[in-house]
Amino acid sequence: MKDRIVELLEIKDKAFITSVLTHFIKEELNKAGFQKAVVGISGGVDSALTAFLSVLALGKENVIGISMPYKTSSEDSKNDARLVAETLDIEFHEIDITPQIDAYYEKFPDADRIRKGNKMARERMSILYDFAHWKNALVIGTSNKSELLIGYSTRWGDGAHDVNPIGDLYKTQVWQMAEYVGVPERIVKKKPSADLWPGQTDEGEIGLTYHTLDQILLAYVDLRMKKEDIVNLGYDKSTVEKVLNMVKRSQYKRKLPIICKITQRTVDKDFLYFRDWGL
Repeated sequence: MKDRIVELLEIKDKAFITSVLTHFIKEELNKAGFQKAVVGISGGVDSALTAFLSVLALGKENVIGISMPYKTSSEDSKNDARLVAETLDIEFHEIDITPQIDAYYEKFPDADRIRKGNKMARERMSILYDFAHWKNALVIGTSNKSELLIGYSTRWGDGAHDVNPIGDLYKTQVWQMAEYVGVPERIVKKKPSADLWPGQTDEGEIGLTYHTLDQILLAYVDLRMKKEDIVNLGYDKSTVEKVLNMVKRSQYKRKLPIICKITQRTVDKDFLYFRDWGL
């Protein structure tokens, strides 16, 4: 069964998945009345894949890439963000967020790095939405399924977007698709990092590799296996418990703000469909 889980994480028909994801981007933007997309390009594989898919869907003239480094961001991240934009030949802006972040934290010099990292993520999303308004575009999300399921994102920061083409791809599947669509090898192969502070890596912060994480998540979410059954497959019990707890604790991040229902027709509960809007 463990081999079956590994097999399920392997995307067999990458051409078909590429077609589905690019059609999704184009259709969702067109339905909302938009032709242009804004993508935050960090230098990592998730944003690179998203940018490549957006260009395939909309054309390079309709995609705006934005890199938003902080003073501690690595040169590799900045260079790789530029590489994505140059490879795709898209409009590209590099905006240093150091001045506004430091100006805010002058008032709170004891703030820890998690707090500062969350602030950076939300500042970046603020910039993306400013550009979206300016360019008459929508913001394309770059969070993968692994991150969404364990809550490894900042609410209203990197977790915010208008449409998300890669949110149903596990991280290991993002690597596969990135290689297929032509993302530069050095981006596909490097260690995943949100680059929130020097030396930070995703797997170091999460506490396990994406390969193990994705196998446990697929067993739990897609195959609906119970904790005991996953452990019986040979996965470490404490690791399985850790992953399942992350999924449960982060459920609030995967939901829109809850509205208290007091009428018969409540936004996001009953007022949901095209017919409600006269369409």
